[in-house]
Amino acid sequence: MAYESTDGGTGAAGGAEPGASDSLRTFGAVVQALREHTGLSREEFGTLVGYSKHTVASVEQGRRMPDRDFVERAEPVLGDTGALRKAAPHLSRQAGLASWFRQWARLEATAISLYTYECRVVPGLLQTEAYARAVSLDVPPLPDPEELEQRIAARLARQELLAVTRKPPTAFSFIVEQAVLERWTGGEGVTRELLDHLVELIERNWNVEFQVMPTRSLSHAGMDGPMQLAETPDNHWFAYSEGQQNGRLISNRKEISLLQQRYAKLRSQALTPEDSLGLLKRLRGAL
Repeated sequence: MAYESTDGGTGAAGGAEPGASDSLRTFGAVVQALREHTGLSREEFGTLVGYSKHTVASVEQGRRMPDRDFVERAEPVLGDTGALRKAAPHLSRQAGLASWFRQWARLEATAISLYTYECRVVPGLLQTEAYARAVSLDVPPLPDPEELEQRIAARLARQELLAVTRKPPTAFSFIVEQAVLERWTGGEGVTRELLDHLVELIERNWNVEFQVMPTRSLSHAGMDGPMQLAETPDNHWFAYSEGQQNGRLISNRKEISLLQQRYAKLRSQALTPEDSLGLLKRLRGAL
């Protein structure tokens, strides 16, 4: 249970996430000092740079790896000193990978396309800090406090992969079961923040396609469980399948073709991206 799964699930399997590092904490302290020097609250600063106050807090506390967009937007707001741009390339991560996940982690970091179908939890790339904490505490055995903080920091830092300024930016497709969004993992407040985060992310990141698989559906191509597909820069495809305390990297072309067919079918069965965004907003409005 030491690390999160690649799909951001329960924390039972290995993840590509780094733990907190001195460089992340130092960078966060600099951001906080510059923000306070300008007289901005976290919420005010977040509004100016296009991120939530929760994201700002995670960066300042060294929990989240700041993406390129964050750095570029923060610089002019914090005085255009160049300090953040110069410091960002030197940020380091403390890797913590389960043995069965290491190969997938390397593929994910450089993939030009990443497709994820999830029926258990919101994928790790889309989680908030509070949701990640709730998920981590749900599945026995309970982690000790230090391990819990490392796991959450790792999960949030991985979200740098979503940055549209990556060259080339990765194309993401997520299909998530409606029941996962309606489960209220962590309670009403955690769910409200999660839905706000998802709406903000989808509207800001043009490289992220998000679809909801409706609870009521006459046909469903994902009955065999979660799946992930990754396309490498040289246009080779790999897949990843995960279960209880294990994960499997798939390179067999026949198996990958089968999963690609299933994912394509899921895309056609799920709500459109526009309708999915509308559903997220309605779910948020009902809270």
